[in-house]
Amino acid sequence: MKRLFSPKNVAVVGGGVWCCSVIEQLFKIGYQGKIFPVHPVKKEILGLKSFKRLDDIPHKIDATFIGVNRTATIEIVGKLSSIDAGGAVCFASGFLEAENDKKGSGELQKSLIYAAADMPILGPNCYGFINYLDRSALWPDQHGGKPVERGVAILTQSSNLAINLTMQTRGLPISYIMSVGNQACLGFAEIGKYLLSDPRVTALGLHIEGIGDLRAFEDLANEARKLEKSIVVLKVGKSVQARKAAQSHTASLAGDAQGAKSLFKRLGISEVDRLDVLIDTLKILHLYGPLPSKNIRSLSCSGGEASLIADLAQEYCVQFPLLGKENISELRSVLGEMVALSNPLDYHTYIWGDVEAMASTFIAMMRGHEGITTIIVDFPRDDTCDPSAWNCVIAAVKKAKNAEDKPLALVSTLSENIPEQVSFELLKSNIITLHGLDTALAAISASASNQMLVNPKPIFLSNPTGESTLVDEFVAKKCLEKYGLKIPKTEKCLLSDAHLLSDQIGYPVVLKALGSAHKSELGEVFLNLKNQKAVKHALKKISKKHVIIEKMIDDAIIELLVGIVHDPAHGMLLTLGAGGILTEIVSDTSSLLLPSSEDEVLECFNQLKVSKIAKGYRGLSGVDVHQIIDGIMKIQEFVLDNRDKVFEIEINPLIVTNSEVIVADALIRKVT
Repeated sequence: MKRLFSPKNVAVVGGGVWCCSVIEQLFKIGYQGKIFPVHPVKKEILGLKSFKRLDDIPHKIDATFIGVNRTATIEIVGKLSSIDAGGAVCFASGFLEAENDKKGSGELQKSLIYAAADMPILGPNCYGFINYLDRSALWPDQHGGKPVERGVAILTQSSNLAINLTMQTRGLPISYIMSVGNQACLGFAEIGKYLLSDPRVTALGLHIEGIGDLRAFEDLANEARKLEKSIVVLKVGKSVQARKAAQSHTASLAGDAQGAKSLFKRLGISEVDRLDVLIDTLKILHLYGPLPSKNIRSLSCSGGEASLIADLAQEYCVQFPLLGKENISELRSVLGEMVALSNPLDYHTYIWGDVEAMASTFIAMMRGHEGITTIIVDFPRDDTCDPSAWNCVIAAVKKAKNAEDKPLALVSTLSENIPEQVSFELLKSNIITLHGLDTALAAISASASNQMLVNPKPIFLSNPTGESTLVDEFVAKKCLEKYGLKIPKTEKCLLSDAHLLSDQIGYPVVLKALGSAHKSELGEVFLNLKNQKAVKHALKKISKKHVIIEKMIDDAIIELLVGIVHDPAHGMLLTLGAGGILTEIVSDTSSLLLPSSEDEVLECFNQLKVSKIAKGYRGLSGVDVHQIIDGIMKIQEFVLDNRDKVFEIEINPLIVTNSEVIVADALIRKVT
C-alpha cells in the first residue's frame, strides 16, 4: 500500500473536470513526483503531456486516479494490475451501492475485484486520499488541510464528510484523510493498520456505517494496542440486523446500537456521536493519548462559566476532585483572601493581564493532578474587536505547561470563540484547544474511555443460519437445568390435566400456556393460584392445548432479565436488565459481548440501577451477588456450547431469593 498512498509517479485517467481537479490538487499540495495524464484524444492537460494509453507512460506507475465510467474502470484496473502498478483510486459510482440498479451493479463490483487481483484499490465510489505528510493526493476536489510533520489519520465512508473534516478550523493536525467508498478490496481494518504503522500517525479516526469483517476489525484494535495508539469512531447507520425476527425483549431493550457500543468498549475504542466531538477527541489523543480518568480541574475568570461546566459535566460523568492542601496554599498566595478556592475555580479578574500571576494560578491547579486541566477562555472576534488583551492568557498557559508538563487545554464556551491561529500556536507548545464546553466534556469523556482490556479474548462469532424455531418453555428450562441452573418444580401437561398436577406440585402455583413467545402480554400467564378452584378458573381462559404448571416462587428479592442475542454484525450480545414487570417500564439495561469473564459480567451487573437492591438497599436484605454472576456464566456456557444453533435466549425473570437463583421463565430460539 505504500506505493499507492505515498506515490512517486501518479497517473490520472480521464479528462473531465474531476480529473483536472486531481492534477490541480497535486500542484497545490506541492507534490514532488511525476504526473501522467491519460486520455485517448487530448495531447495536453493543464500543461502536462497527456498519454493515449497506460502502456505509453515511460515510468512505472505507483498510483492511479481512475475518473471514467464504471465499465471502463474495470478494464483500466485490469490493465494496471497486469503492469504491476502500485494501486488505484476508483472514483466511479454505480457498483455495489446501487442496489436497485438493474444492470448488475453487484456483478460489476465482483468483476472489479477480479480485475484488481492482488493490486490494492480504494473504492469504488470514493474521492480517494490526501497524504499531508508526504504532500501527495489523489483527490478530485478542494480541501482545507495543510501539510504536517505528524498528525491523526481519518477514514470515512463519505467523501463529503471527508471534505468537511479537512475544512475544520479547530487546529487538528491531519496526516492522512481517505474516503474508502465501497471497500471492494481495501477495508477500514486493512487501511487502518497500514496508517497506524506510520510512526508519524498519532491516532486514528473512523467514520463508519458497518464493521464488515469483525475479525479484521478486532485485529486492527489489537495492532493499535501494540503500537500504543488510539482509535476513535463515529458510527452511523446503526445495524438492525440483531432485531430481525427476534422474539425476546432483549433485542428491543438493547437497541440498534448496543452491539457496536459493546464491541468498541471491548476493543478499547472510543465512540462519539458527533463530528465536532470526533475532532476534539482526536486532538486529545494526538497530543496526550488516552486520559487516565474523567477527573478534571477547571479554571475560569467567571463564576458563570464555572457553574456551567460543572452542570454540563454531569451528563458525561466527568468529575471535579477536591483540591489538595498544596493546591490551596499556592492559590491563596497568588489570589489572596477574596477568592473562594474550589474546583471548578473562578479566579476572578484581579490578576488578568499579570502573566506571572496567571501562570502561577494555572500551575497551582495543575499540581498533583494526573488528569487534564481546562482553562476556559473565549477570544474576542478580530473583525470588530481588539484581541490583544487576551495575549496574556496565551503567554500564561505556555509558562504553566513548561512548569507542569501535564495535559492542558484551553476551552471556549462557544465553539467559534478560539481562532485557528491560536489553536495552531498553542499546539506547538503541546497545548490543545477544545471548542465549546459540551464538545470539550464529551471529548474528555471519550478520551478517558479509550482503555483496552489486557489481552482480551477473541470475540465469540456464531453463524446460526436458516429457519428458526421457538423451543417451548418446558424444554428450554430442562436444557438450562442440565447446565446447573435451578428451575421451579414444574410439569408439562394437557390443558385438561393441569388441575390434577397442581395438587401434586403444591400451592401456590403458576399456570402458563405453551406455544407463545410473549405469554404475559397475551394474558396466558396466571400467577399465585392458591387452590384447585383457582386453577380451573384460569384454565377456562387458555385456548392452547398444552400448559405448564409450576411452583410459585414467592420470596423474590430481585427479578432480572438475562438475554443473549445473535448480532450478525458484532457477535453474541449479552444484556442484563431489570426483569419481570419492570423490564419495559424502567429499561434498566447493560450489555457486553461474549465471551465475558466473571469480573466483566459483575461490572456489567453493577451498572444496573437494580443492582443496589441485590446488595441490600435501605436496610433491606441483600442477596449473594456471586450466585447471580454464577447463573449468568452458566447461561453463557450454554450459548457457547451451542455454537451456530442459538439465535437468542432470554431468561425473564431470573428470580433471586435470599438463598438461590431460579429460572422462572425461559425463551430459546434455535436453528430448526
